Amino acid sequence: MAIKITWYGHACFLVDTGEARILIDPFITGNPQSPVKADDVAADHILVSHGHADHLGDAVDIAKRTGATVISNFEIQTWVSNQGVQNAHPLHIGGGYNFPWGRVKLTIAHHGSALPDGSYGGNPCGFLLYIQGKKIYHACDTGLFYDMKLIGEEGIDLAILPIGDNFTMGPDDALRAVNLIQPAKVIPIHYNTFDVIKQDPNAWAERVKAETSAEPIVMKPGESIQL
Repeated sequence: MAIKITWYGHACFLVDTGEARILIDPFITGNPQSPVKADDVAADHILVSHGHADHLGDAVDIAKRTGATVISNFEIQTWVSNQGVQNAHPLHIGGGYNFPWGRVKLTIAHHGSALPDGSYGGNPCGFLLYIQGKKIYHACDTGLFYDMKLIGEEGIDLAILPIGDNFTMGPDDALRAVNLIQPAKVIPIHYNTFDVIKQDPNAWAERVKAETSAEPIVMKPGESIQL
């Protein structure tokens, strides 16, 4: 079965494998790009890359409502459990775990991770997903780092990269990231949510076409693709 990937704006995706619904960085409430409300989102697992409010988002409320398992680093797993989340699975950078629907491995990410109440959120991360023979790399919030080349050696079918600048890679470094990773397809994210990260994703996609071997996919919030 094809994997259905839906973008809810910013860095939030819903990955539907047919067996499970995996929600990533569920910043929905307060997200001006989101086409859905948090109360309407179903999930079996929720991946949280770091503690900032625009990524942790509605994870606690959605997990409490749906019973979804929150997957994150040990510090965030402990924090959400203390907020009343019943199901949470801790991982840490370089580690992975085989779930019934596929494997999740945490990658490095150069960013911060304080939680909304100021608590320590551990190290930020990206996600490498192995699902039905496909490999998806969601870089989450990060600057450029050369070890992206090692991630690319996995043979990435889809890379999801921030291009917004200011808080993460900008368009130039994101283009360099594409050349390091060499994915088959790439989706730009983390832009235009706030004025300070305004970018033209279509102009970036044209550069990807001209300067890399990847196929760029510019999505609209609420749009889905099949992988």
